[in-house]
Amino acid sequence: MSTEPLDEVPWQRLDTRVVWVDSAKTVLSMVPAGVAIAFFDAEISWGTMGPILVATGVGVLGGLADLLRWVKTRYRITDEYVERRTGLLVRQHRSIRRDRIRSVDTSAKFRHRLTGLRVITVGAGQHSAAGEAALTLDAVRVETAQRLRQELLPGGPAERSAEPEVVAEAAPVPRDEQVFARLERSWVVYNMFSFWAFLMAAGLLWGTYWALQLFGLDPAGFVRGLADWDAIGTASTVVVAVATVGVIGVVGLAINFFTENWRFVLARVPGDRGTVLRTTQGLFKTREVNRDDNRLRGVQIDEPLLWRWMGMADTTVISTGLSIWSLTPSAQILPRGPVSVARRVAARVLETGQSPLDRSLRPHPRRALRRRVGWALIATAIVTGLLAWLTTLIDAMPDGVWLAGLGLLPITLALAVVAYRSLGHTVADGYLVTRSGAWSRSTAALQSRAVVGVTFRQSLLQRRLGLATVQVTTAAGYGAYEAIDVDSAEAVDLADRAVPGLLTAFRSTAPAAAPAADPAPVEAQARP
Repeated sequence: MSTEPLDEVPWQRLDTRVVWVDSAKTVLSMVPAGVAIAFFDAEISWGTMGPILVATGVGVLGGLADLLRWVKTRYRITDEYVERRTGLLVRQHRSIRRDRIRSVDTSAKFRHRLTGLRVITVGAGQHSAAGEAALTLDAVRVETAQRLRQELLPGGPAERSAEPEVVAEAAPVPRDEQVFARLERSWVVYNMFSFWAFLMAAGLLWGTYWALQLFGLDPAGFVRGLADWDAIGTASTVVVAVATVGVIGVVGLAINFFTENWRFVLARVPGDRGTVLRTTQGLFKTREVNRDDNRLRGVQIDEPLLWRWMGMADTTVISTGLSIWSLTPSAQILPRGPVSVARRVAARVLETGQSPLDRSLRPHPRRALRRRVGWALIATAIVTGLLAWLTTLIDAMPDGVWLAGLGLLPITLALAVVAYRSLGHTVADGYLVTRSGAWSRSTAALQSRAVVGVTFRQSLLQRRLGLATVQVTTAAGYGAYEAIDVDSAEAVDLADRAVPGLLTAFRSTAPAAAPAADPAPVEAQARP
């Protein structure tokens, strides 16, 4: 950490090794095209060479862009800021206050590991719910990455500005690191079966097809010669094709799971001024994420509907400044796996006597089910009416096609029941616990001290049914968490129990719900 005046702190380049890495990447990108031209020139045509030339062009341009990025990128660390300047035609100057840093993510692709480089991603208190990007330094040496990680997290000043109402309490420092979870091979079962399997298989088969054609082979003819497909029939052929593609995709997802999560470890590691929650994982591309425990505000568990029978769950922490929108979010602390493991790990992460996520939740009124059944009927009616209208416009459509819309009714009603049974809430051990969702049932435990505001919302239908939605706002996670369709008479009491004293000044003047005759939606908000 520099103690020089801001104007005197020198700017630094990224490591020069990245120049050689990008040069090698550019050269290697041209190898396939060179081999094809040198040894298979008789077969050169756009149909066979097109994909490989496109891939070569993308690789060369990517290598040149990385080289130019190194030339135009500077960074420096001052007492108060982490700064980066980059850009050729459009210059960008990005700075992050050190007291707003929430996580330091260290990653390395295979080419970085071979050359002793790392990519540093500094997550800060930017509006993570809006999907703003963190500051990235690609790439620095391993020893530099370790030094930056130690300096920036958690040794910076205490948290300010992002949550001015909340006092950040230092986490107790254990003498040794506490390991909460390691990779278990059985978790691969929870990551193999997905719609993404077909997309992965399509990509693999497409790439294999063009690669074989490049070397003068005929993969289509080989497949046609495997069986008498005319004798088998169209229906059986389609079944075999779908099954084959599915198996290839499942195997691909399994391999991808192990390469991404190889040697996965979740641990709480002692630091200079507290502890950090650290995950390390990866085979070819390694990734290490350090999350300041002083920024931790809760845990969320998501259970997808179609895989709920397997006990599948995704586990994330609710923390200020962590990315929740990227494909590999920093908030995710476990690979997709069994919900029993997710709940056990969540209890250890929160360090409570009994995990708030294991508490019995209060069910919501039956009137909430009536609301969801109403939406199911409306959705079915809209689809049925749309199909009936299309039959009057398109002569080729059968007259009875609108009846297919009625086939949605059992599905929408079933989803209405699932959505209702997912509803629940409670307040326990200083946490507000909410649960909701049909396609993905989400259970979130949020610290009461992290709540900065409460909103009561009622639609016209909610008002007629005597229901209300209680939304608490926070600077962490998604920014807002809701208890949907609670009894309107209990809405204010729930908010008061979740955040004691927050509504004291308003309870004598603000009713829990508006009179039924009021045609406008009710929205009341209180902030400390």
